[in-house]
Amino acid sequence: MPEESVALGDMFRRLFETESSAARVRAAEADHDGFDANLWRMLAELGVPLMRVCAPDGGSGLSLLDATILLEEAGRRLAPVPLAEIIVATALIARSGAPEAAGWLEAIGRGEKLVSIALTPVERGTEQMVMAASVADAIVALEDERLTLFVQSGRRQPLAMIAPGAVGWFEPDGERVILLEGDDAVAAFHAAVEEWKLLSSAALIGLSDQALTMAAEYASERTQFGQIIGTFQGLSHPLADCVVEIDGARMFLRWILTALRGGDPAEAGASIDQLWWFVNKAATRTVAHSLHVFGGYGLSNEYDIQLYHRRAKLLGLMLGDPELALERAGRRLYLGEPAHLPEPGAVTLDFAPSADAQALADETRAKFEDILTPELRSKAHHSFEGHDWGVSRAMGEAGLLFPAWPRRWGGRDASAEAARAALDVWETMPWTINPQGTSNLVGQIIQAFGTDQLKNEVLPRLGRGEITAALGYTEPSGGSDVFGARTRAERDGDGWIINGQKMFTSGAEWASYALLITRTDPDLPKHKGTTLFLVPLDAPGVEIHPIFTFMDERTNATFYSEVRIPDHYRLGEVNGGVKVLAAALQMEQGGTSYYHNQRDMARKAIAWARSATRGGKPALDDDRLLARIARTHAHARIGEALGARTAWVAAQKLPDLAYGPAAKIFITETYITDAADLMDLTAPASLVRGRAGLGVIEEGYRHSTATTIYAGTSEVLRSMVSERRLGLPRSRA
Repeated sequence: MPEESVALGDMFRRLFETESSAARVRAAEADHDGFDANLWRMLAELGVPLMRVCAPDGGSGLSLLDATILLEEAGRRLAPVPLAEIIVATALIARSGAPEAAGWLEAIGRGEKLVSIALTPVERGTEQMVMAASVADAIVALEDERLTLFVQSGRRQPLAMIAPGAVGWFEPDGERVILLEGDDAVAAFHAAVEEWKLLSSAALIGLSDQALTMAAEYASERTQFGQIIGTFQGLSHPLADCVVEIDGARMFLRWILTALRGGDPAEAGASIDQLWWFVNKAATRTVAHSLHVFGGYGLSNEYDIQLYHRRAKLLGLMLGDPELALERAGRRLYLGEPAHLPEPGAVTLDFAPSADAQALADETRAKFEDILTPELRSKAHHSFEGHDWGVSRAMGEAGLLFPAWPRRWGGRDASAEAARAALDVWETMPWTINPQGTSNLVGQIIQAFGTDQLKNEVLPRLGRGEITAALGYTEPSGGSDVFGARTRAERDGDGWIINGQKMFTSGAEWASYALLITRTDPDLPKHKGTTLFLVPLDAPGVEIHPIFTFMDERTNATFYSEVRIPDHYRLGEVNGGVKVLAAALQMEQGGTSYYHNQRDMARKAIAWARSATRGGKPALDDDRLLARIARTHAHARIGEALGARTAWVAAQKLPDLAYGPAAKIFITETYITDAADLMDLTAPASLVRGRAGLGVIEEGYRHSTATTIYAGTSEVLRSMVSERRLGLPRSRA
């Protein structure tokens, strides 16, 4: 985020904390219109109504990014002023250049006049609900392809709503000022509504974030059955899901702002509607779970959480059913329905790779294009089954297997950003990434904790693509409780003797080494009595037995009987496994790239729809069908954005608030639901197995089922998110 935008957010956060306290919000509600005139005048003095008006017209010309920052802070404190409506309506007046515009802008800037907007075109004789209609001096509306300022002759009666918002009925009549006509009027109006969606989305994000904060604070204090209720996973896990969704909505919003500046207009327009649908769903779920944490007290008028529960629906439903936005997103994405987009102003956020990162990605893609024959491409798979030694060695020789590694170990000394961009190419080719990912993790652990002797023995061969490595964490009775390992490592002179069994050692059939967690002191607590070793899989006493899954994957059970290894294969201190494994798990749980699978499934589904029929009509005529495919597309975009945040935080060495686990929760859980939904949508053709067409969806359905288990189950990750992101007490032993 730009420093000036961060400062702006901090300023408005402090302002709304003081001037939009719960007491002020309640006082505004008591007046039935939910409008705080004193707050409105204060915001006018700060230039807020004219923030999106350019300087020559008396405004500050701030960016849409800054406007969303303001609205997020306003939403966080339920600011009883219709800011989104005021900002877009005022900008429309300024854009018109009408002779009367200057006078209105001056009066609005002084806080003497207030304007709002009718969000859909109006007709004579037809009423429309308009936010702030009961306090507005004028309402901007589109009537018969004329953008018109309807001047109000008197105050309208506010409607009794789920939450007061000065909402009133509006019918186009009385004095009017024509601002724009024809195509310009239509384009300006619809672009303003798109901007309103973005601003209101930001307000819902802020509202939801604060509701979660309130719920987490209460859950950390309230005792039930002799325990702090925040330790109950039945409460903490739904809150973790909610915070992941709200963070995802925020990241999606920021991605859209970059897309408006220089992206594909069709996708940018569709994304606005996808965001509007998603943030409404997420906000509804969030305020419901947050109120539930308070139990019966949350239903009481004396508790502030009910204010958030009610306001979420007021903000979210003024434009009608959010599901209709998802249908419109589908038409925009797949039928080319045009969208009029707002001008975002300066946007310094950037989700695209830097020039260096893009260059490394291009080189990686060119190398793959050179070495991947049609036969090899058909071999690519989502599991270790797609491994090919020729490709591994070719990428290693080029320094493209582990580009972030030091050159002396076969890497490029690439930045984390460049390495991520290059590895993304593996997914889009696509080419099998599992052996690379696991070997990269093991190699980084060796670099951080291994002896020089171990580094010299293993890293050069890994870097050249001559060998791979596997992970030996899970045991038959342990599941995700990796610190409960029973595999024993006992001192034997200058070495160790290992006995035990590991399950799901995927890739062991290819690997030369396994990163093994062992019990080295059974008398210590389980977190303190473990040590990690790198075990050669060709050592006497090692057996590898295949296990085949219904996802077309081979994994393995590995057995270790009197396996003798020298001490230099130890990683970290004796009984210091918690430190080594924490580093390994942080890398493994650093987000996932299954959003590529979701995106590919959506492409296959829409390709099917272009030739399929439903009820004797082309499938593409079914808006609900388009909406379901657009939903998968939206999930993929949000998952990618959450993954980008994970990589950025790691690269900048910022505090990690379980961003990787959050990304994995979202991506894998939506992968499962999307795969199942697209299977249903395209049935019965989707039942046929294959590597192309709808076979990708069938394969994705089977593959997705395991993704919430890999690298830690969603339940474990939810506990991590609730503890590190929301500050809830530990919910597991």
